[in-house]
Amino acid sequence: MHIAVPAETSPGELRVAITPDSVARIVKAGHVIRVQRGAGERAGFPDSAYESAGASLADTAAVHDGAQLVCRVQPPSADEIVAIPRGAV
Repeated sequence: MHIAVPAETSPGELRVAITPDSVARIVKAGHVIRVQRGAGERAGFPDSAYESAGASLADTAAVHDGAQLVCRVQPPSADEIVAIPRGAV
């Protein structure tokens, strides 16, 4: 499964949907995770931690490419919804 983890955009939201520890377990189970660059910064997780755990990094425009599952803390905005691939959960 291809999983996308975009950065949260809600004002005041400091969390990220998936931590690097979770990424390592999910990748070990055979899934592919793409994390938006900077998505974990406000939660204290640098991009390098996600890469070390097995995730790939992507810019805002590419984070959703091929995603079957999008992991977020807050609901996406109307602008963000259009970027989610049809059929993704």
